[in-house]
Amino acid sequence: MARPADRIVVPAPASRHSAHPIDPTRTAFGLWAPRASSVEIVVDGDRTPMAPEGGGWWRVVTEAVHGTRYAFALDDGEPLPDPASRWLPDGVHAPEAVLDPARIAVEDRFVAPPVTGGVVYELHVGTFTAEGTFEAATHHLEELVELGVTHVEVMPVNGFDGVHGWGCDGVAWWAVHQPYGGPEGLAAIVTACHRHGLGVILDVVHNHLGPSGNHLERFGPYLQEKASSTWGKVVNLDGPDSGPVRSFIIGSALAWLRDFRVDGLRLDAVHALDDRGSATHLLAELSDAVAALAEQTGRRYDLIAETDRNDPQTIRPREVGGLGMDAQWADDLHHAIHVAVTGELDGYYVDYADPLEALARAMTSGFVHDGSRHSAFRGRVVGAPLPPEVSVRRLVACVQNPDQVGNRPAGDRLTTQADPDAVRAAIALLCTAPHTPMLFMGEEYGETRPFQFFTDMPGEELRAAIREGRKAEFDYFESWAGQIPDPLDPETFRRSTLDRDGVDPEAAAQRRALWRDLLTLRRTQPALGTGDRSLVRADRWEDHDVLFIHRDPPATAPLAPAVLIAVNLTDEAIPGGAPVPEVLLSTADARYGGPGHPGDGTIPARTVVVHALPQPAHAGSPTDDLV
Repeated sequence: MARPADRIVVPAPASRHSAHPIDPTRTAFGLWAPRASSVEIVVDGDRTPMAPEGGGWWRVVTEAVHGTRYAFALDDGEPLPDPASRWLPDGVHAPEAVLDPARIAVEDRFVAPPVTGGVVYELHVGTFTAEGTFEAATHHLEELVELGVTHVEVMPVNGFDGVHGWGCDGVAWWAVHQPYGGPEGLAAIVTACHRHGLGVILDVVHNHLGPSGNHLERFGPYLQEKASSTWGKVVNLDGPDSGPVRSFIIGSALAWLRDFRVDGLRLDAVHALDDRGSATHLLAELSDAVAALAEQTGRRYDLIAETDRNDPQTIRPREVGGLGMDAQWADDLHHAIHVAVTGELDGYYVDYADPLEALARAMTSGFVHDGSRHSAFRGRVVGAPLPPEVSVRRLVACVQNPDQVGNRPAGDRLTTQADPDAVRAAIALLCTAPHTPMLFMGEEYGETRPFQFFTDMPGEELRAAIREGRKAEFDYFESWAGQIPDPLDPETFRRSTLDRDGVDPEAAAQRRALWRDLLTLRRTQPALGTGDRSLVRADRWEDHDVLFIHRDPPATAPLAPAVLIAVNLTDEAIPGGAPVPEVLLSTADARYGGPGHPGDGTIPARTVVVHALPQPAHAGSPTDDLV
């Protein structure tokens, strides 16, 4: 996280949670368990009383080394896993193992570039390869570098019950899912990414816990007694005894950054964090703690918030009352592109029924819903305008992601919803937008396999509830008439695993070439690299339903050309005028699998053409170093 020079440095909190080796033979164990009258630590089957320290805290120092199995027993009860387990070799129900961070330390001097203005690639470890491990994933990193990716975003890897799952139902927020390779595997893939010059963003979920293996309520008031959401009980962020809960969350976040040298965190559904009673929101507190860690380590970290509120305060600096996040997901651009190339209007897509108008707003304003319009889907006004000083690069957008694919009834990808011409146009719209682009695994070569919701949690009652809940989620998909894939069927997981060999090699090479060339244009054309909204305007040619997006370079690049993006998503070619502007890229080009670009100024059907234009007469902003 970038830290202004005048920010007051707040020391990163020293976590009292979890196990901390203090010398070659001994480990200090800390536990917050205010509901217990006595606590014992169970080390390799032997019980030792822990000493109370006040405020519900318990502590003991005993002989234990890296790999030693331990658990906690409350009031002479059964052994329970540590809420802050760092290593779960045998799953979320079994004793955990002591993790010595020095044994898995990622030793390198790599400092990732800012994620804003970069290119993010999101993957799910379990389905990215047939092996489903961190180690197997490292063999494909060179391909991402060649594509132009700068950051790898890894879907949640915290401990959850079972072997296969999205990771969003984790119950061990400090631990690495063992089937993926455990803590050593995560450290290895971070090292490999850094050696390839790739930053690593890790998805973390703090707004809810999974239904199986969650023992937190037996230790203390980690969850609110009355409030609940669609995911179950709400985490106690602002109620009585919420202080240790907040430190539990922040401590886990800092551990990923400090011990595994992860370069940033993507925070899941932060709009679901119920923290209305706190003077300082949890995200702001986390932002300060991460800034302090950055000061201590000399590294930069990025915090990316997933939120559907379109609230600029999320990414405004702490110094002006913002939450201090470095970036946030922005669904509006995705929704506008999706409707434009598929025509689908189910659910929330109804708010983008005029996709060209929505595209123009997203390109020029960052958001579509910016507090100025009513959302038919939500039944209210949504969002607020992005301040002029906030770069649109701080909005992360995509054509596909796990939610927009996996939360469809069949988990079908855009490659099976739209024809290749439309898919190529969608990719070009994303890459020429002022937003920071994100790819979802397989998108770079045109994967056609779905990404469906899958899990293998045990317990017949729970499994029945999962099946029924999954069916109930799709009442708003009025056009869907098929059967919802069973999330517990092993075949659902297997169908969701990438099949690189199942795509025609020539078509895969053409799709990679399109991504690579578009991302190269973003790096080499200053007009496409700026996030300054004052340098973007859109014009609609009503007679032919064509959109023209003008992007001017910043004043720091006085000799760079302006860029004109012509968007023709109709079924008819549009004749061009004279003189014909220089074509930088056309999605109709045969090298991308298209029918060929005519070269006479014509804009082919279902095509996006990127033109270079002479330098504009008006000056851009003096710099593009927007906050």
